[in-house]
Amino acid sequence: MSWIDVHTHINMLEATPEETLRVAAEQNVNHLITIGTCPDDLPVVLNLARQFTPFVACTLGIHPHEAALYTTEIEQWIRANAGAPEVVAIGETGLDYYYNNSPREVQLHAFRAQMQIAADLKLPIEIHTRDAEPDTMQVLKEFSGRVRGLLHCFTGTWEMAKFGLDHEFNISISGVVTFKNAEALRDVVRQVPLDRLHVETDAPFLAPIPHRGKKNQPAWVVHTAQVVADLKALSLADLERATGQNAKRLFAKLRL
Repeated sequence: MSWIDVHTHINMLEATPEETLRVAAEQNVNHLITIGTCPDDLPVVLNLARQFTPFVACTLGIHPHEAALYTTEIEQWIRANAGAPEVVAIGETGLDYYYNNSPREVQLHAFRAQMQIAADLKLPIEIHTRDAEPDTMQVLKEFSGRVRGLLHCFTGTWEMAKFGLDHEFNISISGVVTFKNAEALRDVVRQVPLDRLHVETDAPFLAPIPHRGKKNQPAWVVHTAQVVADLKALSLADLERATGQNAKRLFAKLRL
């Protein structure tokens, strides 16, 4: 088997990239997408992807927490570098009304701007949404038919999931699905079509059971995968095959 962690933050891990990849490979996690979140880490994730290609790819974008830092200059930098073969998507962008680290109108501006980049460059986009489903759905609707992508670390309602699916967005499941209080999410996973499903770590965040409370790492995506496979009444091999095919379809530039 060969797993892909479609959303991780290699530059935020305590281990070196070499050690992270080595430990991941021991669990047959052989491909990672490391995520851009703020102006300072964009060149870092791009360089990591270039250094460790084809095992590592990256996205370029500004997280909603950092939306106040989104500028014309940052947009120009993303556009100038998104054509690199290692850049497989825009993001992560989106809306987070739980923390509101940036004002909501600023988040919406940065979100729409990055959706436009994805539309112009014909790249998928990775989206973060928390406590912001109505506005997230509104933006997806505005770009319907022009942008496709991934609702990453999905923890929302079935209504949000179905809306995303109907507007060409796949659903990615993190270690949250292993938590005791996540039955609503497990119900969503049961309903998401297999050909639209992915697994991720969002490392170093959200370590799955049995590692909850520790700093997450890409190798542990297998624990999330096991729970998802059980929910879908599949073998791990069948889930690995399906999620790998899904990643190839969504992230056309991935070198799997």
